[in-house]
Amino acid sequence: MIPISASEARANLPDLINRAEYARERILIQRHGKTVVAIIGLDDLKLLEAVEDAIDSAELRRAVEENDGFTTLQTIIASRKDE
Repeated sequence: MIPISASEARANLPDLINRAEYARERILIQRHGKTVVAIIGLDDLKLLEAVEDAIDSAELRRAVEENDGFTTLQTIIASRKDE
């Protein structure tokens, strides 16, 4: 990953976008020497979101397995129809 200053990023934004999109570079933007944001390509973002979704799904499955009192929304709706 390539760190650059915020002022350099402002001056070179079109080039940074091209580097992230076509060269698949990951660019870190620093303010006062501290990294605050990153520019990444859309493919990297989609991959990150897919990984987050997979982790969330695995955590939900684990929570359902560990909780004996778990009730689904469908079960609640079905029980209200019977009332």
